[in-house]
Amino acid sequence: MPSVRTCSLDRAVAELRSGALLAYPTETLFGLGADGRSEAAVERLRRWKGRAPERPLPILIEGSEALARLGVELSPIPRRLAETFWPGPLTLVLYCPEPFAPGVAREDGAVGFRCSSHPVAAALARRVARAGIGPLTATSLNRSGEAPARTRSEAARCCDGGPGFPILIDVPGAESGGSTPSSVVDATGPEPRMLREGAISSAQVKAALEENRLA
Repeated sequence: MPSVRTCSLDRAVAELRSGALLAYPTETLFGLGADGRSEAAVERLRRWKGRAPERPLPILIEGSEALARLGVELSPIPRRLAETFWPGPLTLVLYCPEPFAPGVAREDGAVGFRCSSHPVAAALARRVARAGIGPLTATSLNRSGEAPARTRSEAARCCDGGPGFPILIDVPGAESGGSTPSSVVDATGPEPRMLREGAISSAQVKAALEENRLA
């Protein structure tokens, strides 16, 4: 019979090193994590999720300081957005010179960066960074075309399939925010573009930038 595999935060890094997929909560939905530098792990994620290879995968980081380590140069607009909304439900698309597994970055080298305010996701991002692997992918936990997992019980159903299926992070407080997904803003150009309006509205993004201009 299929069963749900679980692991603690202490065990999570070892599982990622072995190429496993992890299911973890964020302040919006449950995320699906693989080592973003491992070609085999990212390919395993794509096969499980059924995600088209031309669709890039966002990355989970522990804070703005991680961007500098990855060689990302923040211009005033994305810096303001990160200062205003991170940690929180905003994915910023930025040019990144660091190599990731094929299919993580966009064709032009841009990568979506997510800095979660959920304590479990944040702790996981820190542990992965300290271990010198990853960063971790931050796509939603679901098969392509199906609804994303919003609760722990929904996440467990996604993980119920035995070897090759995601391993569920099992710690106190491992419940997601259960709301809309993160908003995605492309900050690679002179003006930001909202690619997906989610938990943060276009009006909130505009207000943050306008406030900066008036300061």
